[in-house]
Order: sequence, then C-alpha cells, then structure tokens
Amino acid sequence: MKAWRINELGEPKDVMRLEEVPDPTPGAGQLVVKVLASPANFPDVLMARGLYQVKPELPFTAGVELCGEVIALGEGVDAFQVGERVIGGAALPYGGFGELALMDVATTFPAPEALSDAEASSLYIGYQTGWFALHRRAHIQPGETLLVHAAAGGVGSAAIQLGKAAGATVIGVVGGPDKAEVARKLGADHVIDRHTEDFVKVVKELTGGKGADVIYDPVGGDTYDRSTKCIAFEGRILIIGFAGGRIQEAALNHSLIKNYSIVGLHWGLYNMLAPELVKECHAELTRMAAEGSIKPLVSETLSLEQVADGVQRLADGETVGRVVYGAKP
Repeated sequence: MKAWRINELGEPKDVMRLEEVPDPTPGAGQLVVKVLASPANFPDVLMARGLYQVKPELPFTAGVELCGEVIALGEGVDAFQVGERVIGGAALPYGGFGELALMDVATTFPAPEALSDAEASSLYIGYQTGWFALHRRAHIQPGETLLVHAAAGGVGSAAIQLGKAAGATVIGVVGGPDKAEVARKLGADHVIDRHTEDFVKVVKELTGGKGADVIYDPVGGDTYDRSTKCIAFEGRILIIGFAGGRIQEAALNHSLIKNYSIVGLHWGLYNMLAPELVKECHAELTRMAAEGSIKPLVSETLSLEQVADGVQRLADGETVGRVVYGAKP
C-alpha cells in the first residue's frame, strides 16, 4: 500500500515521504481498516517534530485518528465485523495517512450514522477532548460564559459547539476576519479578532467586568498569561495544549488571590484509566450528532498526495476546522 512515512524528525513538509510500505497485519485485539478519512491533528505535527509525549519508533505513518472500513480482524476481536464503518485512534506505526491503517479494538467505536466519513473521522479526538474538558474537568453550567481560544481550529470549533449545547454563552477568539466568520457560523455568540482587538478588554466589557467562567486554552504561552486577567471569580482555565509553542509557568499566587482554578486535561489518560467513560462519551456524542447539535467542520478534503502539504499548513496556523485526507464531506 501507499502511506506517508516519517523517517526522520523535523517539519512535516520536510520529513513526510509518500512510500510503498507493507500492508499491516492485525495482532490480537486489533483491526485493519481501509482508510475512508483521516484529519490532520496538531499531535501529528508534534510527532513529526519529535515533540509529542508519544514518540513512535522511526519510521512511522502519522494520522492519529480516522474513519475506516474494517477489512481484517485480529485474534479475539468479536466486537466488530468486516465491512463495518468505525472511528477511533490509529495504532502506530500504521496511522491514518495511508491507504490502510491499524486500530486497537479498545479505542475503536462505531461511526455515527448521522456523519459523513470526513465528519466522523474528526469526531474522536477533538470532541472527546472538548466534552471531557467542559463537563468532567470544568463542570460547565448553563448560563455560564465560555471563552474559546483558537476558536476556528479543529479543537476550538468543537468546543464552540459543545459549549453552546451545554447552554453557555460562547466567546470565540480567532486570528483574522476569515476565521472570525467561521467562528460565527459555528455558533459563537461573540467573536474577537485578536489581530485588531484586546480579548481581555472585550471579555470584561461583554461580561460587565465579571470575566469568563470557563476559558478553553489550547494555545498556552502569552494567551494563557492574558487569560488570567479576564477569568471570573471561581472561574476555571482549561489547559488543553501549547500550540503557541511556549509552555507557560503559572503564577499560583495570582490563582489564590483571584480565586480561580487551573485545570489540566490529558484526555489520553481516560483511555488508560477510565475507558468506560470514553465509551459513555462516545454514546453521548453520537446522540448529539444525530440530533444535530454537533457537526465537525470539515473545511477541505485532501487526496493522498496532498497530505504533507495539509499537515504543514495546519502547523503554520493557516487552516480552519478540519483538513481531512480521504472522503468528501
């Protein structure tokens, strides 16, 4: 089969190579799937750079989540059948950026019927992350104000929809007018263009000086530092990631004085320590997709030959929603 392999570490455009590789063989508890769709995620960028917490042995094929059609079952797999459409995480080194991929049955789920292949491929990581962050970690309540950074991106777009579904007033922060329009279409009640506006000032104005009850931060660095200036009394700042490149150091005296919480989320730990909660979340997300309250934003689809370019544009902050290899939305 053909797949994009990373043989050395660096920028995706420099280290990803489209190669002929052996077809994967399922081990015990594994599935081989024909890849129907696989979105670019920031962990794919970090793994190419060697900066992710998971460091696959070289060479490997990236593409950490996907939607696929089951074509082979490993020993002991009876939860799925050949021909079934599934979503979930890829089992590296056979990631989603190839014609075939390997999946572990423990992190594989039925694809929601309400979603296309491209949409379904984009549900697993971003929406699970958002749901666990908002509901398990921040315990968001109807009527609260949610501030979402990088609101037009894959993770941020999911947080907007999940926040609205939870009954929150959602403020999205984006970079540029095109991304602002995307955030509005996703349902954000207010959108702030950080290139032309000070989000701290605007959030205070919109909340009557109170600040945001929950801040969803996949950016880190300076974005986190400034978020502490517009967090509400008993507010929660969710630490989702560090796409901005700098891992900030929290001033704990400030958290004490202003009475807010700094709440981390490592969603992958739930797969390890509480997999039953991941299954419950998948059932809830499937229900929400069926009722139309969530729908992953697929901004463009890529042929196999275009994958490295798409991953690099994600790395450079030039994409909105999900850029997906494979099926049409």
